[in-house]
Amino acid sequence: MSDNGSLVSVRDATKTFRRGSEEIRVLERLDLDVPEGEFLALMGPSGSGKSTLLNLIAGLDRPTDGSVTVAGERIDRLSRTKLAAWRARHVGLVFQFYNLLPVLTAERNVELPLLLTHLSRAQRKKHVDTALGVVGLTHRKGHYPRTLSGGEQQRVGIARGIVTDPTLLLADEPTGDLDRKSGDEILELLTALNREHNKTIVMVTHDPHAARRATRVLHMSEGKLSQEAAE
Repeated sequence: MSDNGSLVSVRDATKTFRRGSEEIRVLERLDLDVPEGEFLALMGPSGSGKSTLLNLIAGLDRPTDGSVTVAGERIDRLSRTKLAAWRARHVGLVFQFYNLLPVLTAERNVELPLLLTHLSRAQRKKHVDTALGVVGLTHRKGHYPRTLSGGEQQRVGIARGIVTDPTLLLADEPTGDLDRKSGDEILELLTALNREHNKTIVMVTHDPHAARRATRVLHMSEGKLSQEAAE
């Protein structure tokens, strides 16, 4: 935990990229606190910096200036090796396009993050069975991605995201490639993970319908945040 009790604490974070001789500022001295157990939605137009902010919290990128503290750890100071180990332990990621390996069954796709741990094969199987049970796909565990619907593939993606029992679940447009019915099922699942399993979730979305499931909504514009209460 950070000094103020938040699970995630971003302080004075600036992120700039270089494109040739031009410097592009994506985040502008941004502050963010995410309490444990919150379901936070980040909204904003394309290019507003929301995915960049998610990547900083995930330890996939570092701020140019400022700090990122997650579960009491200053992750912006960690070496690349320590950061990879920290991420494997603490962060579950859910992507818009599922990122499943087509040559692996649902079960094997979910198992992938566990291959970075010291768990035995039997322990890995137990974790995978639990995660697939949570997302309601135990009966599809032997199926390959091509034989699953988009909604089922995203459920596999979420099972992979929670299989290590991460501190934090980060979702980047998790319903962006789904029809409304499948999207609603995924949002129901994320809501259940938050309420019933007390998972802290940060979700990037452009969809107000999806954002309404969150306990708090923040809007991003030109690298800055503004608050809006969830309905």
